[in-house]
Amino acid sequence: MSLLKIGLLQITPCGSLEANLEKGIKYCKKAKEMGVDIALFPEMWSNGYNIYGRSVEEWKAEAIPVNSNFVNSFGSLAKELNMSIGITLLEKFQGNPRNSLVLFDRFGEKKFIYAKVHTCDFDVERNLTPGDDFYVSVLDTACGEVKVGGMICYDREFPESARILMLKGAELILVPNACPMEINRISQLRARAYENMLAIATCNYPATVPDCNGGSSIFDGMVYLPEMDNSRDTCILQAGEEEGIYIGELDLKKLRNYREAEVHGNAYRHPKKYGLIVGSKIEEPFIRDDYRE
Repeated sequence: MSLLKIGLLQITPCGSLEANLEKGIKYCKKAKEMGVDIALFPEMWSNGYNIYGRSVEEWKAEAIPVNSNFVNSFGSLAKELNMSIGITLLEKFQGNPRNSLVLFDRFGEKKFIYAKVHTCDFDVERNLTPGDDFYVSVLDTACGEVKVGGMICYDREFPESARILMLKGAELILVPNACPMEINRISQLRARAYENMLAIATCNYPATVPDCNGGSSIFDGMVYLPEMDNSRDTCILQAGEEEGIYIGELDLKKLRNYREAEVHGNAYRHPKKYGLIVGSKIEEPFIRDDYRE
């Protein structure tokens, strides 16, 4: 069996940590009933990404640790349901909070804690602590082992994010999101999947949430298939605006065969010529007063 069922929980938050926990558990159970192998939440589910139009100190006070009852409840649930869960939170951290994704495997084991590296420093996310690395972990699923990485929302706009995850072995990238998914952002996801020959699953909030519009998606990254004469659209799932669980089936066998044969990813790169990419010098017109390392 090579079809990995990915469930995107495109759901509306409830206004409190306790209510979000209850609703999150409810929807994970629904996802399991629908045969899902991996369930993914939108960005910062613990407080519904409710950080705009409020004082910084108010929403900072809502940060919770990764060993909190909220997070651990999803670990226990993952074990109970025999289903991997990617839960998101405003993480209490030394200094300022982090915008984080915790991935549990189907045995309830915490596989990684990823904090958003590319925080939106031109806006209120400047008050968050950025993450310092990207992570890939091997998940044991009903389809066998699959290498999964994570990035969050704005990370998508930097090709380096998905590239590093590919170089670390990722076959699938999980992307919690909280912004309007319009054509250019969707195009970025399509490009990240295409150029790295991997799948990218993005879970957004529905249109009931301010500045969001649903549009959760999965791109499988396979542009050319032997049975097709021309290239194909790599989008295997595109949700509408409504709340719900959106499920896509990723054919791991086809993806692996494709990665072994095609020309993208790490097949023909020339990293010795890319030194400038990791340089830290910034010149006009890209100098910003609010930039931070």
